[in-house]
Amino acid sequence: MSTIDIRHAHSLPAENARKAIEEVAAKLSERFGLQSSWVGDVLNFSGSGVDGAIALQPGQVQVTAKLGFLLSAMKSMVESEIQRVLQEKLG
Repeated sequence: MSTIDIRHAHSLPAENARKAIEEVAAKLSERFGLQSSWVGDVLNFSGSGVDGAIALQPGQVQVTAKLGFLLSAMKSMVESEIQRVLQEKLG
């Protein structure tokens, strides 16, 4: 099982960052069929072959995920897509 751990800096107020994270989750849901829900400042997500979380922290977000066997083979593509969407939504 492969893991992903991405940290992305942002300068958004907490409310705007939370909205941006929801947009990130929507994009990832479209792309990878994920379901997500908030627990405090952490957006947990899961889908076929992936479980993870996006933690909203002051000045940064942290994306962690465990990839199942099939997605492990595409780890670099998954990481690239997450980084692209984070850059698009959070700057």
